[in-house]
Amino acid sequence: MLFYRAALDLSRSTLNYVAGLIRRRRKAIGSTWRLLSPGRQALLVLAYLRKDETFAEISAGFGVSATTAWRYVEETVMLLSARSPKLAQALRKAMKDGLTHLVLDGTLVHTDRVRADRPYFSGKHRVHGMNVQVIAGPDGTILWTSGALPGKVHDLTAARVWGILRELERAGILTLADKAYQGAEASVVITPYKGKDKPESQKQANRSHAKLRGPGERANAQLKSWRILRKLRCSPGKAGHIVKAVTVLQNHRIAQTARG
Repeated sequence: MLFYRAALDLSRSTLNYVAGLIRRRRKAIGSTWRLLSPGRQALLVLAYLRKDETFAEISAGFGVSATTAWRYVEETVMLLSARSPKLAQALRKAMKDGLTHLVLDGTLVHTDRVRADRPYFSGKHRVHGMNVQVIAGPDGTILWTSGALPGKVHDLTAARVWGILRELERAGILTLADKAYQGAEASVVITPYKGKDKPESQKQANRSHAKLRGPGERANAQLKSWRILRKLRCSPGKAGHIVKAVTVLQNHRIAQTARG
């Protein structure tokens, strides 16, 4: 096997943040020695999530077995996922920050086909995957992500399963969503008008709706900038935790950039 030096488009601050979580975890469980230091384990996990390298490739580069690399990734993903806010907590913060509106959207995380793959096939996207619901701010900042459901689940059904509509109604925050959420049992969820022969007033309303919703929908593009989420090769059941872990990392990157 050949080896080469490679770059990772993440900051030292992100590396230190993840390494700090790992270091505190090791101290809490009394783990005194491992093959990789917290910093090296953090780098391994970031490379896996950002570049979607296989365990065989990444373990060879760090001088550990594929099984050890897998354990390191599993542990760190769960540490990051645990720092993702609950839905009610995220909505309370949105209200405190005075956000004018939110954007609700679903994204499909592509997966390899599995043996019992019918529930994971999305008729809308014509691929296998997992449905994840995303709530973003007006500027596209990711505020909350749901767990993952099989790809065939409709966005509106997923919103009901995760209690999103109920919590949005309780919070009273205006939320923009696309046509997939028409019929939502929440007065604060606003969707575009449907139909071909709409009056000009409804067409204008739809244009305004799309203009306001557009920046918020970029949240999904931020998630997919982490290559692990372009197509998962692991168990589909892990998709939710991986998305939450990536969300924590992405928001940390944005916060650090804002601070300069």
